[in-house]
Amino acid sequence: QVQLVESGGGLVQAGGSLRLSCAVSGRTFSRYTMAWFRQAQGKEREFVVGISWRGGRTDYADSVKGRFTISRDNAKNTLFLQMNNLKPEDTAVYYCAATSMEEVPSTTKGYDYWGQGTQVTVSS
Repeated sequence: QVQLVESGGGLVQAGGSLRLSCAVSGRTFSRYTMAWFRQAQGKEREFVVGISWRGGRTDYADSVKGRFTISRDNAKNTLFLQMNNLKPEDTAVYYCAATSMEEVPSTTKGYDYWGQGTQVTVSS
């Protein structure tokens, strides 16, 4: 069983930055493709960015390209999401997810494990 625990969310003004973390335990983190999703109130959960376990390939949603950066520290079993130039439309609960697939799925169905989420609120 893989357990994922997100942290780092909070309230920030537009234009500000936050760094999310996702601590992973239970299996070999380095063999999991990881991703961040988000879900705004009243909306479906959407893909934000993912990073593959083989080669560290990344895939970003167009809405966050140039502002968000995903990274992973396999030695510390931790996934990160650096979010810069935040906008009010980035407000959502952010979830990390894991899959054993080599590529980066962009739908929720592609992931086997999920964290509980962390709230990010961007004020205008």
